[in-house]
Amino acid sequence: MCLGIPAKIVQIDDSQVGKVDYLGTKIKTNFSLLENVKKGDWVIIHAGFAISKLDEKEAQETLEILREFAPTLEGLE
Repeated sequence: MCLGIPAKIVQIDDSQVGKVDYLGTKIKTNFSLLENVKKGDWVIIHAGFAISKLDEKEAQETLEILREFAPTLEGLE
């Protein structure tokens, strides 16, 4: 199972590579699959690539839901 967690773009260069803030960790990411992304945008990452863009409201709502369920998911494999 793959879980898409919103990440905020904190760095992007002209080659469409940069970093996102992924729950407090900076992760190298390739943005070449998306158009018109910029620093501050929210994206979903899979295998090092940004695969979809979402607005901040949707990102915050998703993160809140994940925080609510996190304790119930501990110990699951």
